[in-house]
Amino acid sequence: MINGSAEQPIVALENVGMYYASIRRIINARRIWALKDVSLKLFAGETLGIIGRNGVGKSTLLLMLAGIIEPDLGTIKKGPGLKASLLSLQAGFVGDLTGRKNIILSGMFLGLPRRSIKAKIPEIIEMSELGEVIDRPVSTYSAGMKARLGFSIAVQIDPDILLIDEVLSVGDRSFQQKSKAILHEIISSHKSVVIVSHSPEILESLCDRLVWIEDGVSKAEGEPDDVLRMYYDFLEQRKDKDKNAVQNAAQQAGQT
Repeated sequence: MINGSAEQPIVALENVGMYYASIRRIINARRIWALKDVSLKLFAGETLGIIGRNGVGKSTLLLMLAGIIEPDLGTIKKGPGLKASLLSLQAGFVGDLTGRKNIILSGMFLGLPRRSIKAKIPEIIEMSELGEVIDRPVSTYSAGMKARLGFSIAVQIDPDILLIDEVLSVGDRSFQQKSKAILHEIISSHKSVVIVSHSPEILESLCDRLVWIEDGVSKAEGEPDDVLRMYYDFLEQRKDKDKNAVQNAAQQAGQT
């Protein structure tokens, strides 16, 4: 377990917010807040889990940690020279390019020399189990194939911080077991990892701490068991509230 009070974080977010502009009319542009007020710290060698309902800003948070987008509010402090690799089904590949060319592109995006990337291609192909498919356009790949390629690139390129967005449950059972085993090795080597997942099994088995995000705000941070309990209590309360709202609406409709 990382003792947050005993060392300086390698990444610190303070009251971070980010919005998208929904423009119907230029004068009446409306801000849609993906994140409103998120604060968290990541320490060297730590595995930090992010949990929350769909649409609360988890993927946006990973994009910020990867340096792909900047916050509109708050600050992000990151150690000098740190490289973060984002493993996501939603980002990172150019569909018209082959898997092989996407390997090179991904490595260059992380600042690696082309020669170094090319030297890693055989290992990446072997790990991804794509074989001859590696020379087909990525747009023809299934979600599981993209996940396998993305995971294989991310772990072979060896970034300082590995960011994982809901991909460990994608692909066949054999690859899921393989990717989790590799991730355990990465964690054991004291690599810093941030995982977004809905799986309590993954979060409890892999993470040192969890951060719960709700409606763009960091609601709780702490031991995985404690945060998961608060999160699932919240979901149950919300479910009961929604059920009562539906019943009340039905009753009112019956009275009219």
